[in-house]
Amino acid sequence: MSRRPLTARGGVRAAGVAVFACLALMTGVLFARTQTDTGPRGGTVSADRPSAPSTVGAGGAALPRASARASASASASPRPSASPNALPSATVRASKSPTVKKPPAAGPGERTMTLVNRLDQTIWPAIAADPVHPVKATGWVLPPGGSLSFTIPDHWDVRVWARTGCDFDAAGNGHCLTGDCGHFQCGRTWGEFPSTLAEFNLNAWTGMDFYDVSLVEGNNLPMWINSSGGTSHDKIDANGCSAAGCTHDANATCPAKLQRIRDGHVVACLSACLVFKTDQTCCTGPNAARPQCVPSSWPVNSAAVFKKAEPFAYSYVNDDETSVLTCSGECDYRITWGAST
Repeated sequence: MSRRPLTARGGVRAAGVAVFACLALMTGVLFARTQTDTGPRGGTVSADRPSAPSTVGAGGAALPRASARASASASASPRPSASPNALPSATVRASKSPTVKKPPAAGPGERTMTLVNRLDQTIWPAIAADPVHPVKATGWVLPPGGSLSFTIPDHWDVRVWARTGCDFDAAGNGHCLTGDCGHFQCGRTWGEFPSTLAEFNLNAWTGMDFYDVSLVEGNNLPMWINSSGGTSHDKIDANGCSAAGCTHDANATCPAKLQRIRDGHVVACLSACLVFKTDQTCCTGPNAARPQCVPSSWPVNSAAVFKKAEPFAYSYVNDDETSVLTCSGECDYRITWGAST
């Protein structure tokens, strides 16, 4: 499901990989799994979560205002995490295992999305809006230990990511160290790469959702996704581990040629495509076909780095077999930024 890489200018390098093309390749395996893995949910997200208070606006969005200040403790980001006048207050206590407040009740044709920050720095989650199936906000702020929930519509087809090192003015304009879209509310604007992506296509086929974590565009933060409330077994546990392994920060093991360094810190790990910009490393042109898209032939094998850090995630564009996750039965989702402990 992961889309083809984009250039630094934001143009499409190749047509996106449609969900139904993915289905043509994997329907037999994935559909069989969702039919045999029925039963009680394996995920840990439930409707009876302990609450962690936070100050948010409509739709779960924390809105910039001139007189507000983030109250989280000092961020681990290499630069200040917020302008004093940019962000609202947030009273969630920092914690490596944050509690998650009870989500809003989803109505007919809606699901619940929960965002959780298990990092020791403030992050700014964002969505590039799906204009056909909109949500009330496309930008938020989460201090360490913070969480928030909002409802999402069926047939939602979007990417979710988190920005770091952001500084916004009272009007919500500004920039971020990674994942930048130029505004607190990203609207329909994609964030800059490299950024770790959560990708969703809900009710894509016979009531089945497809979702994944993608490092195809590079990594800025470790991330995992849990599902709940449906009839399919969640293959990722509450600590970000799967049968293939647990979640680690790819920045910590990023080869020097792929590192993005700011103020002496590695803030992101680029894909080989973003660094070398060739058909070979981007799997485009003569290398678009699966047999010609061979990460081991790249000058630096970023796919191997990403797969070791997050075994369940897309490490490059053709990494379908172990990276497409499914859920049937009107599932809810939780995105967690953090590393397994």
